[in-house]
Amino acid sequence: MDLISQLVERAKVEPQRIVLPEGTEERTLTAADRALADGLAQIILLGNPKEINSLAASLGLKNIDKATIIDPANHPKKQQYAELLAELRKKKGMTIEQALELVVDPLYLGCLIIKSGDADGQLAGAQNTTGNVLRPALQIIKTAPGISCVSGAMVVITNEKQYGDEGIFVFADIAVTPVPDAKQLSEIAVSSARTAEGVIGIKDPKVALLSFSTKGSAKHENIDKVAEAVKLAQALAPNYKIDGELQADAALVPTVATSKAPGSTVAGQANVLVFPSLEAGNIGYKLVERLGNARAVGPILQGIAAPVNDLSRGCNSDDVYRMIAVTANQAIATKQQNK
Repeated sequence: MDLISQLVERAKVEPQRIVLPEGTEERTLTAADRALADGLAQIILLGNPKEINSLAASLGLKNIDKATIIDPANHPKKQQYAELLAELRKKKGMTIEQALELVVDPLYLGCLIIKSGDADGQLAGAQNTTGNVLRPALQIIKTAPGISCVSGAMVVITNEKQYGDEGIFVFADIAVTPVPDAKQLSEIAVSSARTAEGVIGIKDPKVALLSFSTKGSAKHENIDKVAEAVKLAQALAPNYKIDGELQADAALVPTVATSKAPGSTVAGQANVLVFPSLEAGNIGYKLVERLGNARAVGPILQGIAAPVNDLSRGCNSDDVYRMIAVTANQAIATKQQNK
């Protein structure tokens, strides 16, 4: 069974309540119908019920009646959610009148539903930018305990089973923080380990913080930043195997690791690769995807207290379906971590 099938089956065992704010978007609605048919998740669609049902009928969808449909403009908890938003943002000067205006925005409403305990995760982005998806999440749900930096991880599934976890890797940050400082980089490393273990099912995450140097083989302030991030990450999450700075070959290839980083618990065995910048991470995963004939799934947003994921506006309905499965697995993992 491939990784995506594993995620789907795992999600079916404990169906999570997943909000889809873009309820009148065709790809989203098609994926929701499939998820409902498969028992993948309990779907909450935001949008005008007549528009949703009309679109579902025109697309020949048969399962949308199993979803919970909430009209952002008119629903019983509108005042309750507005009061919650005003309370959360009162230090920023938000009034109840301003909150009542924002609560009809599906992206804000979805996050308020999660914050209230009425849902477990959210997936959007087929129609909205990453900034629009992230903004209400950070204002309402906020970051996870001990984490201040949101990042994006990509699951990279390669055919090279001698590397990583049977060819599977988590790459980060590939989506959010352009130039992380040492503290942010350490948090990205820990968040990525949690994603690898709790969401992807990698039993023994081995996290390599990458650089153009291995264990001091070169000198530069950028290398110093990575080395400092390693120390901070190890202190933040001593239960995980985290090491660096490592060049990519030292992180992946056992023979190179023996020469360049003897004694490392990560070198030559890494399955989580943390890049020193967004630029490097984004370039890195796309090179592996295209030149290595690998499959990339994500991005998975990390560091938020409850899962809120962002789709590419160029996604198809299969992408949305897969990310519903990922978001559901994140929600399950989040609950387990918070026990």
